[in-house]
Amino acid sequence: MRQERIGFALCGSFCTHEAVLRALQTLTEIYETVIPIVSEISAASDTRFGDAADFLARIRALTGREPLRTIPDVEPVGPKKLLDALVIAPATGNTIAKLAHGVTDSAVTMAAKAHLRNDRPVIIAVSSNDGLSAGAKNIGELLVRKNYYFVPFGQDNASAKPTSLVADFSRLPETLDAALRGRQIQPLLLGA
Repeated sequence: MRQERIGFALCGSFCTHEAVLRALQTLTEIYETVIPIVSEISAASDTRFGDAADFLARIRALTGREPLRTIPDVEPVGPKKLLDALVIAPATGNTIAKLAHGVTDSAVTMAAKAHLRNDRPVIIAVSSNDGLSAGAKNIGELLVRKNYYFVPFGQDNASAKPTSLVADFSRLPETLDAALRGRQIQPLLLGA
């Protein structure tokens, strides 16, 4: 197994959690250490896609670790250099906007801020209904910043949701591997 320490932060795009948990499972089969981080909303919300307690239990079962859920939980990520890479999947439009504007008011955004101070990669797996409208400028902002890498993404349903974007979560392992070597995998944009 690979020795790099991977942080895996999950946000509240609840409809993608099944695909994201499959990607998380794959990473736990590749990397010895995968540290789960969940947004406060993901840790607390029961939705039509599942209960928060079940979601957290599945993350624990996959990683063998208690998910970090609060700003104080994740603050040591930076000073202690706990991670070699941080994955944010799904990365919601809200989280991407916060990252683009330097807002650190959640466990996920604080983990990113703390991790970036060590000049290490953050991998973004977009899942946003407004990625091609209000959120486009925030995605663009992160695309040009050092240490941000994107999982290839595209429109998930161009006719019914013309501004919605979603990452191909199955491409997360290869994106992470490339990011650890300082490279963005290509092509970044997926065809319709």
